Amino acid sequence: MGKRRRVAQRRSIRPAVIGSVIAAVVLGGGVGAYALYGGGAVAGQASAGAEGREKAVKTGPLSEAEVTGAARRFLTAWQRGRPAEAAAATTDAAAARTLLAGYAKDAHLEHVTLTPGVRQGDKVPFTVRATVHHGTVRKPLTYGSALTVVRGEGDGEPLVRWASAVVHPDLKDGDRLVTGEAGTPPVKALDREGGELTTKKYPSLAPVLDGLREKYGETAGGTAGVELRVVRGAASQKAELSDKTLLELSEGTPGTVRTTLSPALQAEAERQVAARKRASVVLLRPSTGEILAVANSSPGFNTAFQGSLAPGSTMKVITSSMLFEKKLAAADKAHPCPKFFTYGGWKFQNDDKFEIKGGTFKASFARSCNTAFISQAPKLKDADLTQQAQEVFGLGMDNWAVGVPTFDGSVPVQSQAQMAASLIGQGGVRMNPLNMASVSATIQSGTFRQPYLVSPEVDGRTLATASRTLSAGTLAQVREVMAYTAAYGTAAEAMAGVTGNVGAKTGSAEVDGQKKPNGWFTAYRGDLAAAGVVQAGGHGGSTAGPIVAALLKAAG
Repeated sequence: MGKRRRVAQRRSIRPAVIGSVIAAVVLGGGVGAYALYGGGAVAGQASAGAEGREKAVKTGPLSEAEVTGAARRFLTAWQRGRPAEAAAATTDAAAARTLLAGYAKDAHLEHVTLTPGVRQGDKVPFTVRATVHHGTVRKPLTYGSALTVVRGEGDGEPLVRWASAVVHPDLKDGDRLVTGEAGTPPVKALDREGGELTTKKYPSLAPVLDGLREKYGETAGGTAGVELRVVRGAASQKAELSDKTLLELSEGTPGTVRTTLSPALQAEAERQVAARKRASVVLLRPSTGEILAVANSSPGFNTAFQGSLAPGSTMKVITSSMLFEKKLAAADKAHPCPKFFTYGGWKFQNDDKFEIKGGTFKASFARSCNTAFISQAPKLKDADLTQQAQEVFGLGMDNWAVGVPTFDGSVPVQSQAQMAASLIGQGGVRMNPLNMASVSATIQSGTFRQPYLVSPEVDGRTLATASRTLSAGTLAQVREVMAYTAAYGTAAEAMAGVTGNVGAKTGSAEVDGQKKPNGWFTAYRGDLAAAGVVQAGGHGGSTAGPIVAALLKAAG
């Protein structure tokens, strides 16, 4: 840094009006001051005869001078490194002072230059240029932001409406800017063939790669880099927003972690979900539990692994296995499918109020008859479905060790109408595509094998297990009704052309406040199992079905 030059005294000549532009005058040493131009006096200037008189509360629309004056006070103080003074020019001095003080102390930002743009009503955009430093490393930072001027409570004086996003647009209230060593060293994730997995090739893997770094960064042999990042506060964490890197000052040395993902199938999964909004899919190998592909059309959150959604009628795979075991149904025996069935004070019905007279359970399963399942609720105990999901399918015990964060399904013990609704995947039941792909995999192989993205041999972790398997007779019946559904039922259109040993189940889950239901689909083909969901998409056969079927076909 050079020596600071003396600042010339401001001349008393009134500046010319140049519309509503605020001009930044940058002084020596990187410190700037603001000259605000506009019609009328700058807000805060007292007229000669105003001294001593009680100040009236200001109301009405803000003038150009008030907006530019408030912006000048705030931006000038911030740029000069006076957080308390800048905070006093906002509507929340305490919160503003904390964040602005951390701008230099925690984020290590210096030589800040703020350049306002053209005023837009009560809003003033501005550009931030600064230097981020950490030890001997320095890098320039440039970004845009904006502030809005409002009347303060009480006196009506113009103030900057405080929000953390004023300091940086990626900040939510409660977040901080921090420069330092990254929390964990970077990780180079590899596919099963040794190729590198990047978000450039596979955009939806962003949360998966973040999860791998969090899990294996400290043990994969890498070293941490230095970065400026947004550290999320409690509110952002509750909204499931993760820390965000804004500027990398120095690269870390990545460690290496090999995954089970297939590059070809991952690419196909990415293509499939990209064609629909809010779609997610998972493909795995039932004989081992290896996850071969995972993709989400909204890459900000890994719905495929961490979603918690009602699975609708795909849950009937689990329910059917329970009914077969309890001798409450048999694939080829007659089974009731009335238009309506009332239980626990709720009146349940089928889609379009259809009924099947004299039909078999297999026909009810294939057409996804809700009342065929609800009608058995009076014969069940409240905990029966929960026990079936846990003991046979390994769900709902929060003990999966996939290699990245997952939600392992939830089938809570419920009673009356809620218990009945759980039988058809509503009520309190919550799943995601990983869970439902595992359900199909369990039926295909006959044994629950916990899905995994990173081999347990990498870190010696213990995979979850189920306490029992289905009997040969029960397993055969579940496979029979799933095969029939794939060939002749609601899954037939999507599964057309998917040959070999196949089985499928569709699902639609109603969501409060949502016009269309979430569409679900789960299926298997040979030693492959997959499941997908399209949120607010409609019926599963026409939304998630084609995505799942395309992956099963692509796998050969």
